[in-house]
Amino acid sequence: MQFEKELINLNQTFETKEEAIRYCGNLLKDGGYVNPSYVDAMITRNEELSVYMGNFIAIPHGTDEAKKEVLKSGITVVQVPKGVNFGTAENPQIATVLFGIAGIGDEHLDMIQKISIFCADVDNVVKLADAQTEDDVIRLLNSVA
Repeated sequence: MQFEKELINLNQTFETKEEAIRYCGNLLKDGGYVNPSYVDAMITRNEELSVYMGNFIAIPHGTDEAKKEVLKSGITVVQVPKGVNFGTAENPQIATVLFGIAGIGDEHLDMIQKISIFCADVDNVVKLADAQTEDDVIRLLNSVA
């Protein structure tokens, strides 16, 4: 799994989960990883089944039908220090780190698995949320990925 500096953004703020998901999708689109319609499929995917994974992370990705919109595999890492709520007011699910993914074929499953293993240790999530540079993020993720 390759992490690209241009797909890592620190200290972002979002009002809604939709805004956060679109931001991740647009990073992938602007980087040439996906066609524009993939971004909408990321929103649809979250409506079908929340992309919130627990431990303060969310992994926005497209629907199975949108796989044809993936041009090349890529992964965004977006740090949200104040968090964004992927739940409801009654049942908040706050994410401070977002991993937007697009994978050719089944590569997205491998990406989700590696992210999930890394983030199963909440200390790793805290380190990502506190990272000061893109290089710090890459170094942390490469330490186990």
